[in-house]
Amino acid sequence: MAESARRGRGGGGAARRAERSAVSFETAKYIERNIPNFEILTEEALEIIERNADTVLEEIGVNFPDNPEALALWREVGADVTGDRVRIPRGLARELCKTAPSEFTQHARNPDRNVVIGGRNLVLAPVYGPPFVRDVAGGRRYATMADFNKFVKLGYMSKWLHHSGGTVCEPTDIPVNKRHLDMLHAHMTLSDKPFMGSVTEPSRAQDSVDMCKVLFGADFVQQNTVMTSLININSPMTFDDVMMGALKVFAENNQASIISPFIVGGAMAPVSVAGTLTQVLAEVMAGIAYSQLVRKGAPVIFGAFVTSIDMNSGAPTFGTPEAAHITYGAGQLARRMKLPFRSAGSFCGSKLPDAQAAYETSNSLNMGLLSGVNFMLHACGWLEGGLVSSFEKFVMDADQLGTLHHLARGVQIDENAQAMDAIREVGPGGHYLGCAHTQANFKQAFWKSDLLDYKPFETWSDEGARDTQALASIRVEKLLGDYVQPAMDVSVREALDAFVSERKAAEPDSFM
Repeated sequence: MAESARRGRGGGGAARRAERSAVSFETAKYIERNIPNFEILTEEALEIIERNADTVLEEIGVNFPDNPEALALWREVGADVTGDRVRIPRGLARELCKTAPSEFTQHARNPDRNVVIGGRNLVLAPVYGPPFVRDVAGGRRYATMADFNKFVKLGYMSKWLHHSGGTVCEPTDIPVNKRHLDMLHAHMTLSDKPFMGSVTEPSRAQDSVDMCKVLFGADFVQQNTVMTSLININSPMTFDDVMMGALKVFAENNQASIISPFIVGGAMAPVSVAGTLTQVLAEVMAGIAYSQLVRKGAPVIFGAFVTSIDMNSGAPTFGTPEAAHITYGAGQLARRMKLPFRSAGSFCGSKLPDAQAAYETSNSLNMGLLSGVNFMLHACGWLEGGLVSSFEKFVMDADQLGTLHHLARGVQIDENAQAMDAIREVGPGGHYLGCAHTQANFKQAFWKSDLLDYKPFETWSDEGARDTQALASIRVEKLLGDYVQPAMDVSVREALDAFVSERKAAEPDSFM
């Protein structure tokens, strides 16, 4: 089979026959909002922030250290380059950003799971980056590749999760210079949802692209977006050569990057909302502009990872009003630039999946929906300020993502929704349990949790008085027990296996 002919389902008649006979696991389509965004900033405030961001770029500038190629590109378009410092003339960065698409499709190997990022859509992806994992059986511990595989399977089995994500936990039992190969292999083989590439070194970004060529076909990868990856800015206003090197690889190959300042208010940005938004906008414009210098039309996402700081302990805090204000404002700024927006997630600072975790996570998830987020990384599983991926919290959060789907539908007002026949049928003093309208609609009328307990006290007590964490532990085991690996063409699987083996053999292990 020609490489360019292979496509997202893995290709091959045997794989398609296996897919038809396999157990099917439902994944909800990405969210299409039918509700308004919450806009907190006035036109005057937006114009002030935009003007100040241009001033930051023009007068203060941003750093591109150890990156002569980037500095040369900036110099060619008229920026003032002194050493590593790049000062961008007023309006230039915004003008360069205009070639980035306002929305794009990320293709999955199963085309039914493709996602459209941008517009009024919301794509939900799991936690990213923690070195530790936690569950009720093993407690808090360093993550392993076995843990990583379990998270990928849980993500595949989670109805309301549209994306497999990237580094759902950092498998510390695999050499640093090789673990990206195992992680990508897991996303490609254990799930058929879209996934993220590696950004920890430019050569690893290239490995990500090359593995996608094996999975999708080289021509398809050059013509379509099959990866979305996270490029963090080293705030304040520093674009390190490793991240920019990865960004260059992805942009050159038509793959998407989230350009995301990493903001802890009071440490990496001012303590004020307006000041932080000014810095966020300046950093994002510089990063996206650079991506367009590499390749006009490269898909990108306006990112904003924002938290505040506890001024007593120095620890980051989550689910706070200030973070909400910044996220709402950043959404408005992204929409004015006609760019997809990434922010929010299941953020919390709690050490356990407890009440603190639930309060802070709920605040952040709802904020993300209302702020117009298009790609929500960390949508489930985040614990302890992002240091821990929790199995129990993963399924707790993934269950609650269903509420975002239903909230986003808005209020229906068609004839069936008006329910006038039901009101006439029941009349004063009756009840609606048996009326025709209820019988026709009850299966779809209300969102139903697959996790939370609504049983009478006596039943709950007889079943062991289980709290939510205990119920979540049971659900983790059920989902893993029900897991069936999605079919893949044998030749594609063999080619992926061979690529990983060859790349691993090409260099010695390194844990640094």
